[in-house]
Order: sequence, then structure tokens, then C-alpha cells
Amino acid sequence: MTRTHLHRGVDRLLAEARAGSNRLTPAEARAAQERGALLVDTRTETQRAEQGELPGAIVIDRTVLEWRLDPASGVNIPEAVGYDVEIVVVCRQGYSSGLAAASLRAVGLWRATDMVGGVEAWIADGLPVHQGPADVRR
Repeated sequence: MTRTHLHRGVDRLLAEARAGSNRLTPAEARAAQERGALLVDTRTETQRAEQGELPGAIVIDRTVLEWRLDPASGVNIPEAVGYDVEIVVVCRQGYSSGLAAASLRAVGLWRATDMVGGVEAWIADGLPVHQGPADVRR
């Protein structure tokens, strides 16, 4: 087998991550948040400054996402009370959030999903943003 056969590419990786996931539109993500889902924003500080903050979202850096949301990690946020918590991961355009949601499902958070189109779609749909402060969890 050559290395070419081992090269999957990011598009294939993303397609596999999204397979079987019920991705939400911005309006569906907002509705999920209103019924108690955690809306988790993984955008960088710079992206949030440029685009605005999502009302009620919890900001968690992608580098610690799994630890903060896994209820058994010992360093989880208080809202991470079980593996059946509904989680909607949001990023700028809806790409990295798909990979993040798949990683959360692999940890056992089976209801984790992401939002189609990211915050760009949220804004395009006329949903609210504000300039802060953000609920940043380290």
C-alpha cells in the first residue's frame, strides 16, 4: 500500500465526521438553546470580536473542548452533567464545529451536533449577536 492510499484528505474526514449527525440550522440551534441545549462557541477571540458574541453561548477553546464537556473528566464545566446533554457546537463557518461535534460523540456525548454555516449563517439569518462580555470557560 502506498502513502497515497492512506491520504484521506480533510474533505473526507469532515464528511465522515458529519455522517449520521443531525446538523442544525441557525434557527434550529437557537430553538435548541431555548429548550436547554448548550450552545458552545469555539471561535477564536479575534473571530468573536469581528462577528460578535452569541447570546447565551458558552465559549470553550477547541483545545480543551472534550475535557470541559465530558462529565467524567474532573475538569468539566458545571453544565456538563451527563452524557445525554444536548450540545450544539458553533464555529465561524460550520466546518471545524463538525469535527468538534464528532469528537464529543466519540467521548460519549451522543447528542452533540453542530450548526450548518456557523456564525456567518446565524448572522445572515438575522439572529442576534452582541459585543460582549462572553461567557468564556477556560
